[in-house]
Amino acid sequence: MRMSESSTPTRQSAPSVVVDAPHEVERSAYILSPEALAFLGELQVRFGPRRDELLQARRSRRAEVSRTGRLDFLEETRAVREGDWTVAPAPADFADRRVEITGPTERKMAINALNSGAKVWLADLEDANTPHWDNVIGGQVSLYDAVRRTIELTAPNGKHYELKDPGGIPVIVPRPRGWHFDEEHLTLDGRPLVGALVDFGLYVFHNAAELIARGSGPYFYLPKMESHLEARLWNDVFTFAQESLGIPHGTVRATVLIETIPAAFEMDEILYELRDHAAGLNAGRWDYLFSIIKYFRDSGPSFTLPDRNAVTMNAPMMKAYSDLLVQTCHKRGAFAIGGMAAFIPSKDPAVNEAAFAKVRADKEREVGAGFDGSWVAHPGMVDLCKEIFTGVLGDSPNQLAKQRDEVSVSGDDLLDAASTPGDRTLDGLRGNVSVGIQYLQAWLLGNGAVAIHNLMEDAATAEISRSQIWQWLNSGATLATGETVTRELVDEVVESEYAALVEAVGDDETVRGALETARRLFVECALDPDFPDFLTLPAYAEVLKAERA
Repeated sequence: MRMSESSTPTRQSAPSVVVDAPHEVERSAYILSPEALAFLGELQVRFGPRRDELLQARRSRRAEVSRTGRLDFLEETRAVREGDWTVAPAPADFADRRVEITGPTERKMAINALNSGAKVWLADLEDANTPHWDNVIGGQVSLYDAVRRTIELTAPNGKHYELKDPGGIPVIVPRPRGWHFDEEHLTLDGRPLVGALVDFGLYVFHNAAELIARGSGPYFYLPKMESHLEARLWNDVFTFAQESLGIPHGTVRATVLIETIPAAFEMDEILYELRDHAAGLNAGRWDYLFSIIKYFRDSGPSFTLPDRNAVTMNAPMMKAYSDLLVQTCHKRGAFAIGGMAAFIPSKDPAVNEAAFAKVRADKEREVGAGFDGSWVAHPGMVDLCKEIFTGVLGDSPNQLAKQRDEVSVSGDDLLDAASTPGDRTLDGLRGNVSVGIQYLQAWLLGNGAVAIHNLMEDAATAEISRSQIWQWLNSGATLATGETVTRELVDEVVESEYAALVEAVGDDETVRGALETARRLFVECALDPDFPDFLTLPAYAEVLKAERA
């Protein structure tokens, strides 16, 4: 029996969602109207239990990988991979995605993204956001106004931000939280709602009709999926939402981030499950590497990677993943979207020159491989990305015709971590500790998109940093100097880097308190034998404590 065909819970009356807000957020009463809450309640009743089953399936699959050290393409879905099918054609306003800007829904950054000249704005409710109540609800308010072209802001210093060209903004594509995250401030029968259903449900409830009237639609990025069954759940959520809201089937469109190693083995199947609603796949480098480390963290030296900054998309396993993604997408009529240019332009011309050269090379690699577009994190990088993709695309909106029939990728190719060039270094260890703690400190204070060393970092950076330390420590890895990574070495590095960070933040007690909590959380998640699946979950528990204090 298909999981989606299991008995669906029904109720005689609308379920009652309880709002346990730590404080009032401007316009929250409208965003959390009785009708909107009833819609969220229906989503939770119908789909929450299946989400729980799928999270358990993740744990079972990971336990099997721990036992066997293997993943492979699924035999039971061979017919899907070998079948002749395509996804639904793209809507007219979503056919050209040559440059997409990502960022949180914080009002100022949202306006800057909408004014950037990009084709798409990934409005991030996930890794570049934090689940503080202000951000969860304030982000929905920003999206509501952005859809209607009324978003503006007057900052405390008197500076005013507004849309420069309300008729020419990027296509808005929110990214809800992953399936693993709950929203503790909204409960049903005493249990928290699924965060992904909250983020999706509020946006589609308030904005679907308006988007359709403007010639667009409710489009989404879907993060951190690990199987086609999780895609099937999303597809059923979309189908129900469209029926419930009275909008045409297929209006919702989704681009899936292939940022977990099990999903890389199910690209065809994920597109197939979403085929009426699919818009493409995205190659997410940092989370993908985090997932490889997480899944194979106890699989021996062959999966012990070098410094994270040394693992480029030219590494054999990364090239295999990238090429397979383009081939799969274009075979199925879906868009292949490349990874992030995280660089933030600085006032130092030399720094900019070196960084722009690296970004240019990476975007040229992507467009040459057949990607239809790519991501940037800062408005200052939009023109460069657009120039490179337009140099190949010209007036064509995409490269769907580039089929990549020559690509042949095996399971061994996707798992060939042992062939990754690069060294493990003390500087790499120090960087993981310092950047990880800095990011977490900002995250705890409500900022999920953090500028560190001229790079825009999100939660994926902290995840790969702490997971790499865990892997090096527990596999007895050696550095390029021959020194073994031990608990004593890591503790020494943590103390040194933390002391420098404390000195840098000064006397602000709030910032110092967040930094101390960040150090504790990072060390626990990087060193404890029981590896937490997501660093952001214990971090969210700290946020809840602070909000309820």
